Amino acid sequence: MRVLIFTLMLVLVGCQEKNYYDVAGTGPTPLPAPTSPTNPTTQVNKIEFRVSGTASSVRVRFTNPVDGTTLVTTSLPYVATISTAESSMFLSLEATTSASLFNPYPFMSVQIFVNGVLFREAVTSDIFTTLSVSGTWRK
Repeated sequence: MRVLIFTLMLVLVGCQEKNYYDVAGTGPTPLPAPTSPTNPTTQVNKIEFRVSGTASSVRVRFTNPVDGTTLVTTSLPYVATISTAESSMFLSLEATTSASLFNPYPFMSVQIFVNGVLFREAVTSDIFTTLSVSGTWRK
């Protein structure tokens, strides 16, 4: 008889519904709210055409799709800047030195920077030399 009662108790204990409780008391975690799609932001790229050196006068020509071709005669240093959202573009910079009585061997450097990073560069110390740098910049 005791065996029968003991067996019934085991069956009843084994068949009981089990309740699980959240010990932390936070309950079930809700799903995150859906987010709306965001528009991609366009990055503006800063392009600088720089000509520097000791030459007293220089003819500078640079080309870009924003302004086309620009030609100036100027003293050094010379810097021209454009901003664009394009992901690639052809850039060209050309400068010609001229000699003077006070500086028969002028030094000159031409550089193209994109977002502060040197893209192209050329250097000379000859009279009446034309420096030219160009290339297609891509992100």
